[in-house]
Amino acid sequence: MTYIIKGAGLTIEDVVNVARHNEKVELHPDALERMKKCRAMVEKKIEAKEIMYGVNTGIGEFSEVVLNDDQVKEFQKYLIYNHAAGIGDPMPIEWVRGAMLGRINVHAHGNSGVRPEITQTLIAMLNKGVTPWVCKKGSVGASGDLAPMSQIALLMMGEGKAYYKDKLYEGKEAMEKAGIEIPGLKARDGLATINGSNVLTAMSAIFLYDANRWLKQAEIAAAMSLEALKANMKPYSSKLHEVRGFNGAIRSANAINKMVDGGDLKEERVSHKVQDAYSMRSTPQVVGAAHDALAYARSQVEIELNGVGDNPIFFPDEDLQISGANFQGTPVAVPMDMAGAVITMVCVMSERRMNRLNNPALSVGLPAFLTKGAGMFSGLMLSQYTADMQIVEQRILSAPAFIQSIPAAADQEDFVSMGMNTALKNFQILDNAYGILGIETMAAAQALDFREYSFGKGVTKAKEIVRKYVEFLDIDRPLYNDHNNMKDLIESCEVLEEVEKLIGSLE
Repeated sequence: MTYIIKGAGLTIEDVVNVARHNEKVELHPDALERMKKCRAMVEKKIEAKEIMYGVNTGIGEFSEVVLNDDQVKEFQKYLIYNHAAGIGDPMPIEWVRGAMLGRINVHAHGNSGVRPEITQTLIAMLNKGVTPWVCKKGSVGASGDLAPMSQIALLMMGEGKAYYKDKLYEGKEAMEKAGIEIPGLKARDGLATINGSNVLTAMSAIFLYDANRWLKQAEIAAAMSLEALKANMKPYSSKLHEVRGFNGAIRSANAINKMVDGGDLKEERVSHKVQDAYSMRSTPQVVGAAHDALAYARSQVEIELNGVGDNPIFFPDEDLQISGANFQGTPVAVPMDMAGAVITMVCVMSERRMNRLNNPALSVGLPAFLTKGAGMFSGLMLSQYTADMQIVEQRILSAPAFIQSIPAAADQEDFVSMGMNTALKNFQILDNAYGILGIETMAAAQALDFREYSFGKGVTKAKEIVRKYVEFLDIDRPLYNDHNNMKDLIESCEVLEEVEKLIGSLE
């Protein structure tokens, strides 16, 4: 299957399909015509020596410096050299591929003034598997993700480094091996390749896709714990949540109800309390709030994926160019900081349920720390420690980055989004979330093995999958293998996929 790039309609699923699953891409003919029309206007203005930011002027604090004809030809090269100033380990290939797709979609609008050859080269790189080697750190999220995008732009000159067929090469060699012609950079091409928040936006799209799948597994784990703790299931009635009106809560309550359908608890064959603790009965409200936050973040990310994040921006029909700040990453950074924080919030609730499974004063008859040999054995006592440590790290990472601006470029760029910090820390939050949720899921499976009533179809299937990777803890053993196996299981989404095959989508 081939994704047709039109400058509109790009979703987070499309980003994942291209970036992670290597779906091929193609530029829509109408987009190519728009690009050609815009480029013709830019070249006409260059010939007329009209002053245009980043074309025949310097950038940042040097924007008032007008370049002569010879300098204009060389400027794009030095622009990329200067901005390829990142640091640290390489980004995952899927982040870089996602950023390339986003940049192509910006160009497809026909407002960037770039030569179509540049865009077509980026498309060929995606389709033939040439991925630039890009440092994780260096972007402040305005004027776009300049440092990482410049490492992509180096390939346009046959420089930098790139992966091809799982090996890292010098940029020129990678392009030659893939049979891709190096286009070089002419006036406007360099800035048009780098001047947007495409890396942090691609990362955010991938994060949101994975976070949504993680949240559905949080509802699976919650349902397992609720069955083990003999929860009162009346608070999960959709009627209760519909009368309040939050879509996320309605969705979450319905998902949990699906999980427990067909079990003795749902059918009122197991005695329960009139009211359970908040970490049990307010699960739909809390997980639902996270669903709603991710939905808002998705809407903002998809606006950015399909908008023109560039500077300057050209309007061929009006023979107009406007220099502004559409590269500013704040519209993405703000909702994405919230998106990371709500994952932490749901993890806090997950740990509280795990605590109730462990604590004999709260577990409605389960053995202390879910072990048959209390005293000699400690059961899952230390699993809670491991979850707690990760939650503290998540809480530290959940401080918003978008308020942390540090001025740069002699105060010409005196407010920046720090959106790359947001994107980076969100993946750290999610990495911990896999481990925390894995621990609750493991504890819930252990607890369910002590119960003698029938569970819902979804819960039964989830427990069955867990037991493929972690055995019942009969006597104490080192738990790090179990923790890592559970973390990997949650990240793989196998539990989610098998449960949804059986009972239908949890959305």
